[in-house]
Amino acid sequence: MSGFVEKPEPVEVPGLQHLHTGKVRDLYQNERGELVMVASDRISAYDWVLPTEIPEKGKILTQLSLWWFDLLADLVPNHVLSTDLPPGAPADWEGRTLVCRSLRMVPVECVARGYLTGSGLAEYRETSTVCGIALPDGLTDGSELPTPIFTPATKAEVGEHDENVAYEKVAHRIGAEPAAQLRQATLAIYNRAREIARARGIILADTKFEFGYAEATLGAEGAEPVLADEVLTPDSSRFWPVDQWRPGRAQPSFDKQYVRDWLTSPASGWDRTGEQPPPPLPAEVVERTRAKYAEAYELLTGTSWQ
Repeated sequence: MSGFVEKPEPVEVPGLQHLHTGKVRDLYQNERGELVMVASDRISAYDWVLPTEIPEKGKILTQLSLWWFDLLADLVPNHVLSTDLPPGAPADWEGRTLVCRSLRMVPVECVARGYLTGSGLAEYRETSTVCGIALPDGLTDGSELPTPIFTPATKAEVGEHDENVAYEKVAHRIGAEPAAQLRQATLAIYNRAREIARARGIILADTKFEFGYAEATLGAEGAEPVLADEVLTPDSSRFWPVDQWRPGRAQPSFDKQYVRDWLTSPASGWDRTGEQPPPPLPAEVVERTRAKYAEAYELLTGTSWQ
C-alpha cells in the first residue's frame, strides 16, 4: 500500500478552482486560466505522503526554485508569471505560491545523472547500463560518470514509482524533435547547475526536471520547451557535500535522509513491506530535516534563510 496517510482537504479561495493535490504541491486555476501552484510542507518517503509536515519546507523549495530560475533564464524559459499572493488567499501562502503559465506538460520526468546511485545504480548492477546507456565496468555507489547522461522516466501517480525508460521510448511517445529538445535542455541545465553547486561545496549528483509547451505552440516547428514545477531543490535533486564524497558507500545528502533512516529503523516500528501506513515523525527528525533543507538553501544561494 502507499499514497496519502491523511489526504488534506483543498483550501477554498474565491476566484480559484482547485485542480490537483500532489505529494507536495496543490494546484489551482485562476479566472485568467493561469495556474496557481502552492508548495505545502508535506514530505513523502517510500511512496507515502507522511502525516507529519516539515515546517517552512514549501517556502524553502519555492524560494530556491526562484533563485535557480533566474540563473537559468538564458538557457530555457520558465513558467513563472508572478509571486503575488492571489486575493483572498491565506497568509500562510506567502512565499510558497507561484502564479504560472498554463502549459501542456510532457508526460516524462527529465532526469540528468552525473553520478551513479539510486535506481541508476540498481539497474547498472544488473545490466551495466542505465536507461539503455552502456557504462564502464567497475563503477560503484557514488561513482562519477565519464559524462552526464539523460535518463528519462515515466511520471507516476501519488503512491507509485516513476519508471526509468530508454530514450528511444520517449522519442516514440512524444516525437523525435521534442525528445531531442528535452535531452539537450536537461543536460545544459544540469551542467550549469553542477558547476554552480560545486563552487559552493555541493555535488549535484542527479536531478529531475519537468517541461511543458504553450498550447499555442503544440506541434509547431521550433516550439520551445518551458521549464516548469520546481527546479534543483533537495526534493528533486541529490545534493552531496563535496568534502564528504566517498564512492563505494551511500553518500550523506541535503534532503530527507533523516526521515528515511528513521522510518527504516527499529525506533519507528514500521514495516515497509506491510500494509500499515508510516507513523508520525518525532520532533527531532522533523527539526533535523528542516535544518538540512535550510542548509542547502543557504549554501547554494549564499544567503541566510531567515
